[in-house]
Amino acid sequence: MIKGNIFIVTDDESARPEVTFLLKDAFPSVKVLQTGSFLEILKLVKRKKIDLLLLDINFRDGGILHLIPSIKKLQPDTKILFLLAGDEDIYTIRYLNVGANGYLSKLSSKDEIRHAINSVLVYGKYMSQNIQNIINNSDIFKKFQQLSNREFEIGKLLVAGVGDKVVADSLNIKLSAVRTYKMRIFDKLDINDLSTLIEVFNLYV
Repeated sequence: MIKGNIFIVTDDESARPEVTFLLKDAFPSVKVLQTGSFLEILKLVKRKKIDLLLLDINFRDGGILHLIPSIKKLQPDTKILFLLAGDEDIYTIRYLNVGANGYLSKLSSKDEIRHAINSVLVYGKYMSQNIQNIINNSDIFKKFQQLSNREFEIGKLLVAGVGDKVVADSLNIKLSAVRTYKMRIFDKLDINDLSTLIEVFNLYV
């Protein structure tokens, strides 16, 4: 049974009570909090553990994109599910990059909303088929297919924070080989540094 605090943040007054009712009906053990004030988000996150944030991308005050890193810094384990009314492909990559765990259309069916929230709370991620298609068809995803099995293996180790020498020792290869593989990975993914590699792997793997 799913428990915890779910915080709904939207200035759409018609959406808040509807989503709140659905959440309480589907997950009777959770506590649902809500606000229409952009300024209240960090205040609440600072003083109360939040398991799931339902954030409205179309918030009229704006600034949600820049707020996510602050929320994650305060509560790294908080899951973030974005509510949106417009086209998913406009926002998908940008918001996933800053820490979103998934998207949910305000027009979704009750069953899909239940499924999305359950997936985010239990598995840490939810993506509609449309979003999966966007990612699968993106250029960076196609570039991943160019990596050899060894390159992909080394890439995952580097993203996990394993140093070049430890990678070499664990795979029983020369240090120079690891550095060559790293250069090939960067070249194939068209990136220049480890921090970008981490972002790319976290988003697409």
